[in-house]
Amino acid sequence: MTIIYRMRLTILVLLLIAGHRLSAEERGSASQPLRVNKCIELLKQNQPIYYDDVYGGFTEGKAAAQTWADYIIYNMEHQPLDFALLREFMRGLVAGGPTPSGHRTPTVIVSLPMLGLDEEAVKVNGWMVQQALAQGVHGVHLARARDPEAVKRFVQAARYPHHKKGSDVLDEGLRGWGSQKFAASIWGISPEDYLAKADVWPLNPDGEIMLGVKIEDQEALANCETTLAVPGLAFAEHGPRDLGLSFGYLEGRADPPVPPEVDAAGRKVLAACKKNGLFFLDNVLPDNVAAKIDSGVMIGAGRREDSAEAGRKHTNREMPW
Repeated sequence: MTIIYRMRLTILVLLLIAGHRLSAEERGSASQPLRVNKCIELLKQNQPIYYDDVYGGFTEGKAAAQTWADYIIYNMEHQPLDFALLREFMRGLVAGGPTPSGHRTPTVIVSLPMLGLDEEAVKVNGWMVQQALAQGVHGVHLARARDPEAVKRFVQAARYPHHKKGSDVLDEGLRGWGSQKFAASIWGISPEDYLAKADVWPLNPDGEIMLGVKIEDQEALANCETTLAVPGLAFAEHGPRDLGLSFGYLEGRADPPVPPEVDAAGRKVLAACKKNGLFFLDNVLPDNVAAKIDSGVMIGAGRREDSAEAGRKHTNREMPW
């Protein structure tokens, strides 16, 4: 009996191991990615995307590789500006991947302490954009986008000089040779391919970088129609917490009921996004995500997996997550 029991136990263990390996293989090949940037692939399918907020190094990156979210906001706007830590985070994502959708990593978009107050501010601090992209991230989100000229310099800082579309408005890109090497290893492509693909989408239909802006105070709101017409942007938000603060509301509400001025601002920014072909970001909850999507929200904030699940069901999402 003991020998038979041991044989049965051995067979059971082998079956479990085989099943685990099969799951890992299935996870890696569940989908054949068409793009480096998962979010661009989804948005091109008219599928909304959802994000989570993660900060840390290799360990945190490895843990986040199987996230429920389509993209990760790596927030260095209010946490230490540490590009070495970001570099390790991206290495961790690769080590923990691929994603259930088959992408090498989730999309990563960095929020920086650089503010879009005026053209000079972004000229002086544009190196932050270049450092973030050199770590292999897939996009950057600009806070306090008050000035359209500042936003032009923001887009310029994210581009290489050989990408010419829109350069009559944006001027020649400022990223330099050498910045492609580590980033290419994170994307899993050659440095030459990285130089070809590392441009802003949808201005460049083949680009894999997404740039967004936050219209999060009253001065930014007054200029939003002009700001969101700047070529090279992919998405925008009205930053309800900061915008509310600029109107004197201290609660920091991003979910209903928001102050009336904030609600009106959201509708204004959404209209400007639609006019300029940008994707609108707003907070969503499980009980309002369907209505938000139907109104035009394409990027679901709020960092809630249950909201994302409800939204994906509403739009019949097919890509694994």
